[in-house]
Amino acid sequence: MKIKPVVALVGLLLGAANAQAASVTFNDAWRTVVESSDALAAERANIDRAAFMEEAARDLYLPKVTASANYTRLDKAIEIKPSDLAASTPAGSNISSPLGNAILSMLDQNFTSQLTKRDVFTSSIRAVWPIFTGGRISAAQDIAKSQKDEAKYLLAMKQQAKFEDLSKFYFGVVLSEHVLQTRKDVEQGLKKHLDHAKKLEKQGQIAKVERLQAEASYDKARVERQKAERDFEIAQVALTKLLKLSEPADLSTGLFTNPSLPPMSAFIEKTLTDFPGLHILDSKKKQASGLIDVEKGKYYPEVYLYGNYSLHEDDTLAAKTAPDWAVGVGVNINLFDNSGRSGKLKAAKSTVDQVAYLRRQAEQDLSVLVEKTYREAQQSLEEFNSLQSSIELAKENVRLRDKAFSQGLSTSLEVVDAEMYLAGVKTQRLAAAYQYVISLSRLLAVSGEINSFNQYQQYQGLEVK
Repeated sequence: MKIKPVVALVGLLLGAANAQAASVTFNDAWRTVVESSDALAAERANIDRAAFMEEAARDLYLPKVTASANYTRLDKAIEIKPSDLAASTPAGSNISSPLGNAILSMLDQNFTSQLTKRDVFTSSIRAVWPIFTGGRISAAQDIAKSQKDEAKYLLAMKQQAKFEDLSKFYFGVVLSEHVLQTRKDVEQGLKKHLDHAKKLEKQGQIAKVERLQAEASYDKARVERQKAERDFEIAQVALTKLLKLSEPADLSTGLFTNPSLPPMSAFIEKTLTDFPGLHILDSKKKQASGLIDVEKGKYYPEVYLYGNYSLHEDDTLAAKTAPDWAVGVGVNINLFDNSGRSGKLKAAKSTVDQVAYLRRQAEQDLSVLVEKTYREAQQSLEEFNSLQSSIELAKENVRLRDKAFSQGLSTSLEVVDAEMYLAGVKTQRLAAAYQYVISLSRLLAVSGEINSFNQYQQYQGLEVK
């Protein structure tokens, strides 16, 4: 069957109230979840945030350029008088002679020089360009890249969880619908049995207690059918909310089984290679290694280029004699650091060890999970196949009990037991098929093979009816 686009599917389901319910395959439902899930959208936003942080880390190699302006109010203007020069002239020089003193006394009254005014305004552009930071910048960039990778793997893990949730909800609706139909069949069968019992009671062929037994069994079957209807409605509500639809959809993908499964070793190997949780731990290890480099870099000197250019010049002697620009090379060496770099370095190394232990434990846990899920799938498959003969036996038993009851050779209780046994075997077989599909979904999710689910269902699957 051709798969409808998700947008068209949602539009159809949100259409007129009298329109017929759309047919939704499991693949359609999965696409809808991927596109409309708020939880997945949040993880995608987290990836965007990490990408922006990585972009910001690339700017660390660029120079830092700042423009500054300052206004300063002095208690008095700075001036230089000839007498100040005389006071600073070394003893024995000619200017200290009586004639020189007389000349300076005359100049003192007319040649006072002002270096700066009381109101001083300065503005400049300053640039600082780090050229060696002990590897701290490259380490910070590596950490940002690892954080972006971690965000991608977190999205993949969330998608796996959503896939398992959808499998439970979608096929839970399919299972509950099958169970409801089984309960309806039991109710219909016991209704016929009750009608037959009433006729036989009127003809005097059976006792009243037999008719009462048939009536009580029919009432119980009706209650069970009503309960199955409620369970079906609840399952529909959960799926409808997950898909964000306005009304329950008509599901077109049924329960299925497969003749066999690939070897368990293939699932384990694929899981240990592609499981996002392991890649998240790898990213954590890279981040911890980056922190080690950052803390080690604090032991190295920091070398930088700097430059300064004056934008404003006052009409004063000091401003006119000051240079317009200056460039140079600077070095910072931490003789004593109060940031606790030694302890932080040891903590980062401990984090690397911690992540290594966590990864080994995660590999063990994943191996156990895959093996457990694989064996559950096999068990469900074996149970489903083995119950086929029980269903055939139960059907034949119902037929014989009905015939014997009509001839007075069997009791109503035996007929009811036969009907209930048939219903129980059908339900058990359906539950085995449901458990197989759920186990298969989990296997494909943890091994990163979600896209192959359609192959198991459509091309290799045996439909359960």
